[in-house]
Amino acid sequence: MNTSIVIADDHPLMLRGLTDFLTSKGFNIIGSATDGNAAYNLIVKLKPEIAILDIRMPHKTGLEIAEDCQKNNLPTKVILITFDKEEEVFDQAKALNVYGYILKEFAVEEIETCIEHVVNNKPYFSEEIADYLESSPLNSHLDAIDLLTKSELKIVKLISENKTSNDIAEELSISVRTVDKHRSNIVAKLGLDNKPTSLSIWANLNKTHL
Repeated sequence: MNTSIVIADDHPLMLRGLTDFLTSKGFNIIGSATDGNAAYNLIVKLKPEIAILDIRMPHKTGLEIAEDCQKNNLPTKVILITFDKEEEVFDQAKALNVYGYILKEFAVEEIETCIEHVVNNKPYFSEEIADYLESSPLNSHLDAIDLLTKSELKIVKLISENKTSNDIAEELSISVRTVDKHRSNIVAKLGLDNKPTSLSIWANLNKTHL
């Protein structure tokens, strides 16, 4: 149970509330910070198993910290706490392989369940968010999966594992140009926009269906 945790939030009350609550539940809070830079430095230095981060903080947002952790292969799993219900923010979090996403108004109710999931390598997202996104048009893309060929499905699966075109080309022994051609066919079939991240966000969101 003695999971090491770093917490960062620029609201002192929220920070103290969560720290006290988790400490009382037997979690090992090894550091806390009130801005993004301090939080990231703590993660680098202390390598906690979990970092609970406010999305909007001075200097670095929780999302930017998650991105830096991913870039630098830090083993810390990120849980974001936020008032944001915006789909775009949530999609970014998913694309960065964030492990948990909790709405602040439910933080104390949900944080323990969330940590339990994360410790077992299972992502956890606030039910409120899940309900909100279920009703969003994302699911209409699911039928489109049936339109993909076997090779395209293989590529989407590798994209959902955050592999680059070069990685995929190497793994499937095809040229990068062929991978890119497949990618643009997939984007067209799924009706996604042409932003470079759209496909990887979609692949991450629909991982379970691939």
